[in-house]
Amino acid sequence: MCTDAMTPAETVSAFHRALELRDDSAFGLIAEDFLQHAAGPQGREGFRQTLTTLDHDLDHPTATIHRVVAQNDLVVVQLTMHGRHVASTMPLLAELPPTGNAVAWDFIHIWRVADSSIIEHWACRDDVGLLAQVGGWPQPS
Repeated sequence: MCTDAMTPAETVSAFHRALELRDDSAFGLIAEDFLQHAAGPQGREGFRQTLTTLDHDLDHPTATIHRVVAQNDLVVVQLTMHGRHVASTMPLLAELPPTGNAVAWDFIHIWRVADSSIIEHWACRDDVGLLAQVGGWPQPS
């Protein structure tokens, strides 16, 4: 994947495309010392571990990107991840038996990019919405 002089938005778009294709080159766009402000381990390998667990638990999920907003070195991506709950190894799902339920999990990601490399990440996730879909949060009656 060519990363010569990509804008921050191009870098993040290339990352999401590679993830969708299960292309390991996605991690070449993540800085080795990647700073993760959301839950999970630090660095490129830590982030790879987080995404591998997510991929496993939600049976190779896909993402629908709703919008991308870029300003200077920051790129905001609003998306919904669609998958099937087949395992519960990620901390959020711990102690919940796999349900086989189709799930839709909403995210807002903020990525910071320098020199065509993703160096920092923040996330806002609808964890309650996901838990409600797999029986881990009471449904209103």
